[in-house]
Amino acid sequence: MNEGTTNVRGAQTLINGIAVLKAVAAGARTLRALTEATGLSRSTTHRLIQALRGERMLRDNVDGSLALGPALIELGFQAREDTSISAVARPYLLDLSDATRDTIHLAVEDDGETLYLDKINGTRSVEIRSWPGCRMPLTYTGIGKALLLDKRDRWEKQYIADRKRMERQPEHNYSGAKAFANAMARYAKRGVAYDLEENEPGVRCVAAPVRDESGKIVCAISVSSFKTFMPFERMREVGPLVADAAASISAELGWAGGSSGKGA
Repeated sequence: MNEGTTNVRGAQTLINGIAVLKAVAAGARTLRALTEATGLSRSTTHRLIQALRGERMLRDNVDGSLALGPALIELGFQAREDTSISAVARPYLLDLSDATRDTIHLAVEDDGETLYLDKINGTRSVEIRSWPGCRMPLTYTGIGKALLLDKRDRWEKQYIADRKRMERQPEHNYSGAKAFANAMARYAKRGVAYDLEENEPGVRCVAAPVRDESGKIVCAISVSSFKTFMPFERMREVGPLVADAAASISAELGWAGGSSGKGA
């Protein structure tokens, strides 16, 4: 047997073992159920179960059924520790920059504010006043609104708190907290949020949330440009691009729910 053949067979064994683990996770908890779910022979499935038990990737319940083992939990925690949101997001931010030629941001919520983690300058003659490490009020920016899309109970309170706390009032503001909440409800339905020159005169933004494996919003991304390059028609065109990029980053973080909205 040559080395190439050995490698192929070894890879197939690994793939079969992963199939068994996925089948157990999906609810196949007996040898019979696993053979049916994976399409593997009974003997092959039995050998894989034994090997996975030995590596603590499978365990036996009291009733004799199979369950995922503690080694997978340990690996999962390690994978989470090793996952840097900025590193995971970077390739998608670069692709979004290439597709739009506009300024791209990545941000998280920190202590009730928008904290910018990354910025990619666009290729247009536009300078957006932001930088990694800078902070903005959540309700002043599109990316901050995207971070709040799931937190309906905070919309009005955050709007009021931001305007009490900040000396600088938005250039283009809502008529009040109710109007802001109504806009947020529309954004939540679409899965994207807008900044319509509220944070910086002449600058508009389209943003979308990024979710982790539980579906929780953990960060957001945005595309920003001067209104000359971002009329309402283009904002509607950019929306799906931002939503798709956010969904791709979310998938990298373990979210299986697909795009969070229509992006319109």
